[in-house]
Amino acid sequence: MRSLKKIELHLHLEGAAPPAFIRALAAEKHQDIGGIFDERGAYAYRDFREFLRVYEAATSVLTSPRDYARLLAEVLAECAEQGAIHVELFVSPAFCGGAELSAWRDYLAAMQEVAEHAEQGGISSRAILTAIRHFGPERARKTALCAAETSGGWVTGFGIGGAEDAGELPDFAWSFDCAREAGLGLTAHAGEWRGPQSVRDALSLGVSRIGHGIRAVEDAALVRDLAERGVTLEICPGSNVALGLVPSWSAHPIARLADAGVRVTVSTDDPPFFHTSLSHEYQRLADAFGWAEAEFRQMNLWAVDAAFCDETTKTRLRKELT
Repeated sequence: MRSLKKIELHLHLEGAAPPAFIRALAAEKHQDIGGIFDERGAYAYRDFREFLRVYEAATSVLTSPRDYARLLAEVLAECAEQGAIHVELFVSPAFCGGAELSAWRDYLAAMQEVAEHAEQGGISSRAILTAIRHFGPERARKTALCAAETSGGWVTGFGIGGAEDAGELPDFAWSFDCAREAGLGLTAHAGEWRGPQSVRDALSLGVSRIGHGIRAVEDAALVRDLAERGVTLEICPGSNVALGLVPSWSAHPIARLADAGVRVTVSTDDPPFFHTSLSHEYQRLADAFGWAEAEFRQMNLWAVDAAFCDETTKTRLRKELT
């Protein structure tokens, strides 16, 4: 599966940081974060709430534009190793200078240089600036302004992640309106920890993509609506299994959603936290559902259609996939 060319639409930059990278960076800074690792050196957490705590503790060692540039270089190299030719990364300005615009510009410049170098090497990427839901609507506005003020180039999307039980998605409408007016693509995490109504709430914000969205399968009318609208789901099966949303790979609703005409894509979310990789996701889906190259190629073509990048890039990606 590693040799199959792939598109990934749902990858958190901070969540893709290998534990060894974070430990080394913490050691450089004489920062003690040992409590977030298990005896094997992997990230250690028991449930989603603790996952968020460990995630933010790991992110706390990323304190400069250079740190983020180093991380992006490492993550894109690993993505290329997994066969990815285009990756869209969730990046949170809240972790990059507190979402202050002047600080964010410095972080962005450092990352954009790395992204441009990687694209010359064969893997393109784009950034989806991501508000943290449990940080609240006011802080989300700051992220939206960072997105609007730096849109174009590497920054092509806006989204929201974090704890789904914090507030309601309509509370963040101002931020989505701001990003839409700036011409950014829109996506939102929904239908992961909350049910079908959360997916409807995301659609009301004008998104063209849903992060996860798997609980839409509980509502047949919503599934039909997603299919008719051509909304793309950024599905991360390994994440869903690891966090206990679904009991096993064979029980995952991705196949039922695809059979119902919903555009589904495959991503890794936060791969080192869930002991997965893009190739591993494909192999486990092939084992569970008998999918082969044709099915995965179709999903990757849907991913290109949904990608927040320009038509020239999409044309190139389609040629590479076919």
